[in-house]
Amino acid sequence: MPALELALLNPWQRGFPLVRAPFQHIADQAGMAVEAVLAGYAQLQASGALSRIGGVFAGHAGGAALLAAMAVPPERLQAVAAQVSAHPGVNHNYEREHHYNLWFVMTGQDDAAVRAAMQSLEDATDLPALQLRMERAYRIDLGFDLRQRTAPTAMAAAPVRNAAPIAAADRPLAALLEAGVPLEPQPFDRWAAQLGRTPDDVLSTLRQWLDNGTLRRLGAIVRHHELGFDANAMTVFDVPDSDVDACGELLAREPGVTLAYKRTRAAGWPYNLYCMVHGRDRAAVLAVIERLAALGGLAQVPRETLFSRQRFKQTGPRRFRALADAPALPTAPTKATKTT
Repeated sequence: MPALELALLNPWQRGFPLVRAPFQHIADQAGMAVEAVLAGYAQLQASGALSRIGGVFAGHAGGAALLAAMAVPPERLQAVAAQVSAHPGVNHNYEREHHYNLWFVMTGQDDAAVRAAMQSLEDATDLPALQLRMERAYRIDLGFDLRQRTAPTAMAAAPVRNAAPIAAADRPLAALLEAGVPLEPQPFDRWAAQLGRTPDDVLSTLRQWLDNGTLRRLGAIVRHHELGFDANAMTVFDVPDSDVDACGELLAREPGVTLAYKRTRAAGWPYNLYCMVHGRDRAAVLAVIERLAALGGLAQVPRETLFSRQRFKQTGPRRFRALADAPALPTAPTKATKTT
């Protein structure tokens, strides 16, 4: 693993310094000049390894999102994927190994916007979509130890928190954080000037969001394919509703699990518990999944594992930033990234 990625990405995927000069703090820790740190992050962003330095918000923080899936005839897959990716509210779009072969996440500022966006895609493609809303997150941690074959290491289950949604007055700050911290010596001063607030007020609000669970983490948001974690699989379980929370919390504590959450079921789709495993190769991912499937409460329930085949789109969500009007939906194939 290149030294730059280990120095600037590995330690800072959470715990980004909430101080007036955060990049100077990182430079001091890494034994680098601040100019080299800023240039390094810019280089990592240009290469695609770094999506942004920003925040991962809890589901209750505001906005809306849902996971959707379409069963697309193979001969139409590239064209339909292009239509889906063209919508600015879609932040992830993958082909997976299943009859439901196109999976994407639609985000928006509220449920009505997400529903309208989904209806527009169904109308444009003439294909129905499973719409699978999150009911509870047990673990959302797409931080990667870049020295390992799977990510991340074990962690304690996160406490259930019911912090209030972000206040209307703070939503412009949330939108800036969603877009990413500017790569400049005093980025929070820039935000303060834009918002008519003081830098200390901005930093205090960000700290409060972390403390109360509104923000799950704040740091470098990496792109796993570009960093070599290009094997990923979503395993879904049909767990009795009375047992799903206990099983979800069990998954959250297991090494190798990056995401674990409960979603609504849908007609023809009985699964309610989901987990994601990302790894450097298919064998490493399968080894984790087999270990998970043997856990108490999961060994006997129906399950399916859907490996990704192609990545069509991966960007940050737009739950707080206003969406521009969606462009005319294309029919030409979109360039995809092969996964294993």
